[in-house]
Amino acid sequence: LTVLDEGSARRLRGWGVRNVHLVKPGVDVTKFQHTPPPVNGPDGPIRLLMASAPWTLPQFESKGVDALLAAVQQRPNLHLTLLWRGVLTDEIHRRIAAADVQDRVTLHDGLVDVDSVLATVHAAVVMATTANIVKAYPHSLLDALAAGKPVLVSRVIPMSNYVEEHGCGQVVDAVTPASLLAAMDRLLNDYESAVATARAIGRRDFSEGAMIESYRTVYNQLQTDKAA
Repeated sequence: LTVLDEGSARRLRGWGVRNVHLVKPGVDVTKFQHTPPPVNGPDGPIRLLMASAPWTLPQFESKGVDALLAAVQQRPNLHLTLLWRGVLTDEIHRRIAAADVQDRVTLHDGLVDVDSVLATVHAAVVMATTANIVKAYPHSLLDALAAGKPVLVSRVIPMSNYVEEHGCGQVVDAVTPASLLAAMDRLLNDYESAVATARAIGRRDFSEGAMIESYRTVYNQLQTDKAA
């Protein structure tokens, strides 16, 4: 049995399930370049990317869109880039206008060159109130790490354990503006180290080749067990 995160593996083993193997997801890391973060002075703009758009109205809250817009309201130097899916576009425009942050929110609705967008931001963020509304390892965060950009991720998302262990970003404890801004400040206080870590591990741990090699290891182990 293969799982994506160590927490799931521990639970299954605790339940007596044998032959549990950890296989992290992989992305095409060749599509991404390591670009320097945007030039930024002590009070300069901080730019975050959020690419886990909601599919339903309740997900504006549960995926942290409302919290992100509120954080932009509260922090004048925070800029937000949103990648949208052509769903609920009028609603996000309405909420951006209601928050009066049109000058600090960039919305891309439709296909974009994600590498080019990542080159314009300091970090990527995915938030969720429950783990079942996003992937265990959100692809937008894997893309960010492949591009050498740190990540902010909710505590309930399994990838948070990896982020906390390796130091390639910060964990957001709750889907609130205060928790997001606290995590962002922690990231900025150690930003250069987080960037260096993201560059070192993003392509190493989350490439398609690494994923295939993990599956090959599982297959070889099964063959060995079968022959024993």
